[in-house]
Amino acid sequence: MSLNLLEQSLGQLACDIPGATRTFHTYNLDFCCGGQKSLREAALGKGLDPQLIADALLALQDAGETQHDWRNEPEELLIAHLLARYHARHREQLPELIRLARRVEQVHGARASCPNGLADHLQDMQQELEGHMLKEEQVLFPMIQQGMGPQASPPIRVLRFEHDQHGEALERLLALTDNITPPVDACNTWRALYRGLLEFRDDLMQHIHLENNVLFVKAISPRD
Repeated sequence: MSLNLLEQSLGQLACDIPGATRTFHTYNLDFCCGGQKSLREAALGKGLDPQLIADALLALQDAGETQHDWRNEPEELLIAHLLARYHARHREQLPELIRLARRVEQVHGARASCPNGLADHLQDMQQELEGHMLKEEQVLFPMIQQGMGPQASPPIRVLRFEHDQHGEALERLLALTDNITPPVDACNTWRALYRGLLEFRDDLMQHIHLENNVLFVKAISPRD
C-alpha cells in the first residue's frame, strides 16, 4: 500500500487523505504548486525519506478522519467556497499582516532575527494576489459558470503560472522568517504576526491546491 502512495502525486494525496496537508506542511512539501510531483520525487528532492512520509499518511488513513471532497461537488459550489473562504479572507489578512510586519521591523529592526523586508514583501504579495484574484473573478470563474470550462485552457495556463509565482513568494516569506519561527524572546506583536503568517501560508496553499488540483482539472476535463 505504501508503495502505491509513493507513486501518487501530492495533489492527489491531498485530495484523498484527510490530514495529508498537515503532514506536507510538517515536511515543507509543496502540494499546491508542486502538486503534480509524486510523493517519492518530492521527498527525495527535499532530501527526505519518502517511506517515512508514506507511513505517516498511512497512519492518517487508518485514523479514519474525514474531509470535504470538493471533487464531487459542482464547480459553482467550489467557486462560491473559494470566493468566500479564500479570496475574501486574503483581503482581510494581508493589510493586518503588513501593519504588524512594519511595527516589528520598526521596533526590532536592529536585531539579526528581525524579518527586515517582510512588510515590503507582503505588500508585493498583496498586489500580485489581488491582480490574480481579479482575473479569476472577472474572467475564469464566469467562463466556468457559463459552461465554457473546456475553452478556459489559456487563462488557466496563465493562472497556474501565477500560482507558481505565489509559491516562490511563500518560499521567500519562509526564508525571511526562519520558517515562520519567532525567537524565544519575541514580543507579543511579533508572535501575533507569525501566527497570522502561518494561517495565511496554510490558507494560500489550500486555496492554490483547490484551484490547481480540483477546479482547473474539472473545468477542462471532457464532459460525459
